[in-house]
Amino acid sequence: MNYHDLFRATLPETVLECAALLVLVADLAFFRNAAAKSRAAIAAFLGILGCGVALWAVGTAGSLSYGADLLLSSGGTATVAQCAVLVLTALTLLLLVDAEFTRNPGEYVAVVLMSAAGGLLISAAQDLLVIFTGLELLSLGLYILTAFAKKSGKSAESALKYYLFGGMSAAFLLFGFSYLYGLSGSTNLQAVVHGAYAASANGGSPLLYLALVMVAAGLGFKVAAVPFHLWAPDTYEGAPAPAAAFIASVSKVASFALIVSISAAALHFMAALQPAAQTAHPALGFHFGWGLILAIMAVASMVFGNLAALAQSSVRRLLAYSAVAHAGYILLGLAWFSSTSRSAEAVMYYILTYGLTTIAAFGVVGVVERATGSDKMDAFLGLQKRNPLLAAVMLVLFLSLAGIPPLVGFWAKFNLFAAVLEVGGGAAPFALVALAVAFSAVSLYYYLQVLKRVYVMPAIDETPIKAHPVSMLVLLAMGAAVLVLGCFPALLQNWIAGFYPGI
Repeated sequence: MNYHDLFRATLPETVLECAALLVLVADLAFFRNAAAKSRAAIAAFLGILGCGVALWAVGTAGSLSYGADLLLSSGGTATVAQCAVLVLTALTLLLLVDAEFTRNPGEYVAVVLMSAAGGLLISAAQDLLVIFTGLELLSLGLYILTAFAKKSGKSAESALKYYLFGGMSAAFLLFGFSYLYGLSGSTNLQAVVHGAYAASANGGSPLLYLALVMVAAGLGFKVAAVPFHLWAPDTYEGAPAPAAAFIASVSKVASFALIVSISAAALHFMAALQPAAQTAHPALGFHFGWGLILAIMAVASMVFGNLAALAQSSVRRLLAYSAVAHAGYILLGLAWFSSTSRSAEAVMYYILTYGLTTIAAFGVVGVVERATGSDKMDAFLGLQKRNPLLAAVMLVLFLSLAGIPPLVGFWAKFNLFAAVLEVGGGAAPFALVALAVAFSAVSLYYYLQVLKRVYVMPAIDETPIKAHPVSMLVLLAMGAAVLVLGCFPALLQNWIAGFYPGI
């Protein structure tokens, strides 16, 4: 490995770091005395410009190897996830135009960009050390973003809880990685899978399962899967709306892309085993042990997330428990992961469309919250009269999250569940898909509780709710994208499929 290869492979991350420094210099040196909204607009523009250049750099960046070990991959999941991270980051920065939670927009945008650089690293990482470095770069930024509303007690409290839970999850992840390294003698994902399986009596060692559980615990925290979800409701409620949108979308894309990479590495190794060995010990293999852990987390997340959302009166907390449930659906697809069913395509399609929808949802919540001072369901009473366009966007977004056709959320669930059923493997996948469909129907109830207040129940205050023109235009565009991608699902599906000639 030489510095030219290193620079080329990390060019998107380098671009974001340079953009972060540019934002800081421009804001502090040239626009410090400008109006707050002007500073926010300039900082957001520079950040979006940096994301655009980094998006171009993704196409030129290649893989990075150290000897025979691959450190950073390119193409496939890595490219799709990196493009998604950059686009979603740019969308969250657009929400900053109408925000009023900070007097330091340059610092906020710089932290967002540096955190997104961590997401880019995670998306392409193929080495345990690179994975942990990327996760910490992403996570440290998220802790800061959660606490950015300095005048809000909820923001400080949620950031502290997030930080404490994050520290514990990092410890679990490092313990799991250390055991995998001890079993395999390598930090490369492919070598870890091969070495850990071979050194643990062909997958039968309790130490291997302990390592997998610890890794699942660390990554389960990142995606807010039960029982590692406890940080999510407080963080979604206390963080500034743009920061909550970033946490709910960008960090999920990067973390799920990492789980896809781990599952793909396990799948490749299992496919290389003798068929007789797979038939004799299907439950002892690395992939199938990993799949069992993901399946347990998926069921717990689907059930608990949807049931807990039913009891919420805060729309932010409702979205948090909804995120837990959606994590369960995605983990179900990863539990039955297969190259023949194009599982990776279905998972990436789901997290991309979910990220887009969630950002827009937090954008709407942020506008209403600034106008009413509350994110409670009753704050949305009569929104259809107070801002019909905003109400229409919320209708599209919430119905998409519930999986109602012809919106993009329906196709995301359809593709994911179809991929699980295509893999097969007995009655279990059919039963779990049926469970997922049933709890999707449950989710419709709490989404409709919000929409009932928007369209049906009378307004207590009919004062018009106004949003910044740019913010309103962005929310309308995202709502339209959810509708158009639902009516023409092949637009996004074909783009993602172009990166997967085979897993």
